[in-house]
Amino acid sequence: MSKHIAFIGVGNMGNPMAQQLVNAGKQVKVFDVSEKAIKIAKETGLNVVNSLDELLSNSSAVISMLPEGKHVQELYLGENGVLTKISQDSLIIECSTIDIETSLKIGDHAKSLGIKMIDAPVTGGVMGARVGKLNFLVGGSQEAVKLATPILEIMGQKILHAGEQGSGVGVKICNNMSLGISMIAASETLMLAKRLKMDIKKVHQIVKEASGNNWALANYTPIPGLTDGVPSNNKYRPGFTAAMMKKDLKLANDAANSVNANTPLGKAALKIFSDFCEEGDADTDYSGISKKIGGDTWDYPFDPKGKD
Repeated sequence: MSKHIAFIGVGNMGNPMAQQLVNAGKQVKVFDVSEKAIKIAKETGLNVVNSLDELLSNSSAVISMLPEGKHVQELYLGENGVLTKISQDSLIIECSTIDIETSLKIGDHAKSLGIKMIDAPVTGGVMGARVGKLNFLVGGSQEAVKLATPILEIMGQKILHAGEQGSGVGVKICNNMSLGISMIAASETLMLAKRLKMDIKKVHQIVKEASGNNWALANYTPIPGLTDGVPSNNKYRPGFTAAMMKKDLKLANDAANSVNANTPLGKAALKIFSDFCEEGDADTDYSGISKKIGGDTWDYPFDPKGKD
């Protein structure tokens, strides 16, 4: 019997990632505790199994993409967790964005059992996952990264090795703090241009070529009609939800507090996204923060509330 890749967590990100592996000819079995995710996985042709035991039996690699650190810890370190069920020749690729402490705890336990593991959170969002153009931010030994590379290359375009175990989630936390701040900055920039009664399209084109440019403004523009294929063009359907950005900013804030780092903009971004979520927009794409910042000024050249 040939070995397969076990994929755990086939939600908005995991499903298209698993699809990339299947499209590349890999044998893949998937598992999720969410009935909705399982239903969609079956509809999209993924090979869904009913238990971890069935999933992990004769697997060569385990990939996980879960919402939070508590879920990842239970998955791997629970009484009947993954590390109690796989052999030493298995490889773990943990792609969730979680706290560094949990990543290190799982990595240390895997290492004590002789099992190789990398932490490999991603950037690129759902759009990147659907076209196999994710960037993997990787932490782990050179040997483990080398083993994982053929699999990661199918799902992504860049494999960025940040250092030892825990470095991948560390750099992801830092990256997403910057991303959250940048999205707010992009929204404020375009809102100010509107209130100055300027042509937002021209402002957008010019700032993209000037020193005020950032990735959010150029590639994930938070207002409709300026950039193709972004959630703002689709009534802010995610994408990457505001709730997930809030979670990542909370991880960054906790990490900063743990080492006494001063991150005033990170704290401010966390407060802004937390308020946005509490106001009922947790499931909105995080670029929808422009609605909160722009308020009722977004009447040109569109209605930001999707009343089209």
